[in-house]
Amino acid sequence: QVQLVESGGGLVQPGGSLRLSCTPSRTIFSIDAMGWYRQAPGKERDLVVTRTNIGNTKYADSVKDRFTISRDNVKNTVYLQMNSLKPEDTAVYYCTANLSTSTYWGQGTQVTVSS
Repeated sequence: QVQLVESGGGLVQPGGSLRLSCTPSRTIFSIDAMGWYRQAPGKERDLVVTRTNIGNTKYADSVKDRFTISRDNVKNTVYLQMNSLKPEDTAVYYCTANLSTSTYWGQGTQVTVSS
């Protein structure tokens, strides 16, 4: 079974940057979409960004122009570059891979934006 391994979370000051990484435990074929979700304390898990295998990308309004999803096909890794971070971005971030028959989730990585 495929596992998504996340890294890159941590504590950062407002206005700072972090880059999250997500690497499958083995190569995944026929992926329909990959993306990132986040869950703040006491909140439901919300969409951050999704990217389909045909290049369609959708960002949550709250992160547009600040966050960028990208993929390194050689390293088989998906990234979330987060710039101009705000305290409101504090949450556990989860990567996801969506296939026609299965959905895989990362273990989550904590992002805390605070002075």
